[in-house]
Amino acid sequence: MVSYVHDVHGFVEGDQNRVALLGCKGASLSQMAHMGLPVPPGFTITTEACGAFLATGELPADLETQVREHLRALESAEGKRLGQVDDPLLLSVRSGTTAPMRNAMETILNIGLNDLCVLGLAKVPERERFAWDSYRRLVQMLGSTVMGVDRSLFEGVLRRIKEQHRIVDDSRLDTCDLIRVVETFKDLIGEESGTEFPQAPAEQLRMAILAVFRAWKDGRTLLGPHRKVGKDGTGGAVALTVQRMVFGNLGTDSGSGVAYPRDPDTGRRGLYGDYLPNAQGREVVSADRDTLSLQDLATRHPAAFDHLRRSMEELEAHHHDLGAVEFTIEHDTLWLLNARVHCSSRRSRVR
Repeated sequence: MVSYVHDVHGFVEGDQNRVALLGCKGASLSQMAHMGLPVPPGFTITTEACGAFLATGELPADLETQVREHLRALESAEGKRLGQVDDPLLLSVRSGTTAPMRNAMETILNIGLNDLCVLGLAKVPERERFAWDSYRRLVQMLGSTVMGVDRSLFEGVLRRIKEQHRIVDDSRLDTCDLIRVVETFKDLIGEESGTEFPQAPAEQLRMAILAVFRAWKDGRTLLGPHRKVGKDGTGGAVALTVQRMVFGNLGTDSGSGVAYPRDPDTGRRGLYGDYLPNAQGREVVSADRDTLSLQDLATRHPAAFDHLRRSMEELEAHHHDLGAVEFTIEHDTLWLLNARVHCSSRRSRVR
């Protein structure tokens, strides 16, 4: 039995009313879990843990113990472990503020991959490219977001390789290209940071947690008036969520998107949004690839689309002011990553 204490909460322990403790994202995930909606399992590290870090400059003494306990429970439920060579458990880390903000720290995906685990993940030929693409994303995100390497250097490596092949988007890179990218990225991290890319999954997770708290303390994650920090540096803390990875980049039967219960321009009720096949996260809004409408999603994945429609009806009935739902489809199965409110971003309408 996991001993739950205040610094770490499983999703089933919270709800939408605990934003001050869990952040907007953690509260949203907890509420959706309570409603029985398809949320990837995980846990939230609370604003209290961040507040302690802001006050002392160190993680709370028992935080790592609590994270390990929750991680063991997640591993037991999933039947796989973080760091196992054969089909490892992989994690995402996302920050969650207590008020809307425009410049949140980027999500870190695929925590748990290393030089051995990527080979285990790639042992099935159909998943070889996926495994190296996932490892490439982790090395790039951890290198830029956690280890302080200028992101433009990573982008430059990708741009040069794509120019050599005369292609315009990352999805056209093959397995050999991605292996080359990973090795180049790791060399880049060593040269720029003076530190090797961490191979221990537990260290990757610890570094990601610290990076979120340090970025918040330094003010690098917020452009706006929402954070109020006292003279001693405390206050205005951030939470973060740790979840089992779900993959939108597993092929044409997978993808990621954003959906709205109303037209963001007119307020007209309906299902609006964007979907990008064989993609993850921010690729949907990156403008590097043309997105599809949700009508296209309905044609490609009718069961997942129907599940999305019904889930959004439940969320709209519950929240009334639901703004947007971020989702991933993994092998035709729907997963909800966040439900936001008061969202005004413009998106394409389902025709």
